Amino acid sequence: MNKKIAIIGSGFSSLSAACYLAKSGMNVTVFEKNATLGGRARRFSKEGFNFDMGPTWYWMPDVFEKFFNDFEKKPADYYELDKLTPAYKVYFSKTEQVTISDNLEEITKTFENIEKGSGKKLQKFIQQAKDNYAIAVEKMVYKPGDSIFELISVETAFRVHQFFSTIKKDVRKQFKDERLRQILEFPVLFLGAKPSNTPSFYNFMNYADFGLGTWHPKSGMYSVVAAMVSLAKSLGVNFQTSANVSKIIVENGVAKGLKVNNENCFFDAILSGADYHHTETLLDEKYRMYTEKYWEKKTFAPSSLLFYVGFDKKIANVEHHTLFFDTSFEAHAKEIYDVKKWPKEPLFYASFPSITDSFFAPHGKEAATFLIPIAPGLNDSAAIREEYFNIIMERLEKLTGQSLKDFVIFKESYCVQNFINDYNSYKGNAYGLANILSQTAFLRPKIKSRKVQNLFFTGQLTVPGPGVPPSIISGKIASEKILKTMKL
Repeated sequence: MNKKIAIIGSGFSSLSAACYLAKSGMNVTVFEKNATLGGRARRFSKEGFNFDMGPTWYWMPDVFEKFFNDFEKKPADYYELDKLTPAYKVYFSKTEQVTISDNLEEITKTFENIEKGSGKKLQKFIQQAKDNYAIAVEKMVYKPGDSIFELISVETAFRVHQFFSTIKKDVRKQFKDERLRQILEFPVLFLGAKPSNTPSFYNFMNYADFGLGTWHPKSGMYSVVAAMVSLAKSLGVNFQTSANVSKIIVENGVAKGLKVNNENCFFDAILSGADYHHTETLLDEKYRMYTEKYWEKKTFAPSSLLFYVGFDKKIANVEHHTLFFDTSFEAHAKEIYDVKKWPKEPLFYASFPSITDSFFAPHGKEAATFLIPIAPGLNDSAAIREEYFNIIMERLEKLTGQSLKDFVIFKESYCVQNFINDYNSYKGNAYGLANILSQTAFLRPKIKSRKVQNLFFTGQLTVPGPGVPPSIISGKIASEKILKTMKL
């Protein structure tokens, strides 16, 4: 008889795990508290506009390929994928912008034009990043985080120094122009930490950026969610939405089921892709592995203040992905990680997907998502949101040289309290635990509970870490751990 597996949440890690478990013959049911599937990667639609509510960057396409290949499928079976040309644009001031091309040769020329001699340095830097990427993806990120020995190999032994230096040190040793430095430091923000706290080895994200490129799935990241749901359903996975889990049922130290919408449902194993901290609150205290003090001491990746905006005009002088680094990178990072207060002069990111994909906005109009990284746990109010919307609109108008505020059809905001309400996110964080040295691999919260038999975890708070590709990998790791534990 097939074992019954319950999965809490329907984010990327849960969808990944559901597919692998169902493929292995398990009877899988996914419980999602919200009305739609996808977790943080839900879609928001209004007045003919569409928005990806969460992730908007499609990096590391090889990880998506590998996932679908495991089921004898490929991404193209489900969605159309285009490489963005250019990849993105960075504003440093009204007169200083750097456009990052879709290929390393052009990017090298861009660097050389800005700083003489930096082109060759960049090629050497990216070659090292490429080597690290191969080691990370092939030998490290698919490990379950059980032991330090997972990190030990001939390849990592030769690179041990890279775990004790930082991205910031390496970049600033080789490149003098501040703009180039910030462009090279930017990708590690996807790992949820400051470049000064991120080990040098993680420069593999620079290869993900410059080497593998930035892609766009037609109709957005929700197309990937829809693809994974379609695959899961074809494998027999059952989905239940508006299904709130209020308790993990444990008998004699063994997970037996869930209380869903106040009804008890029984299973052979439980996997939670929901927030790890929240999941443990569904257990009696004696069954929790990590205390409140433990979570308080952890370094969390940022939360975000997001705006989803419909404009009654096309916007000039921006690209599909546009970064606004016209204020101090250092000061904003300090306000997120050290001082933990609302930023005085925030950097921000904007996505204008309707530039390249008509799905996102009616003809002649523009859909825009704006994101300000902020510290988790901040007090969040309508007045604060409005203040920051005005700040970024004024800067956007000034930097791009056009009037925009008068063309706003509507705006919807999303911030700390929404992350808490919708995803039970610890302190309203958006990305999980930062990938700093003390929170890498075996030092992250465990996939398998040590206190409750047949209870497992997946997602951005466990291995391998934050981001869409790591979450997909996390689902695979968790499924393997479940199957091994249950000896199937």
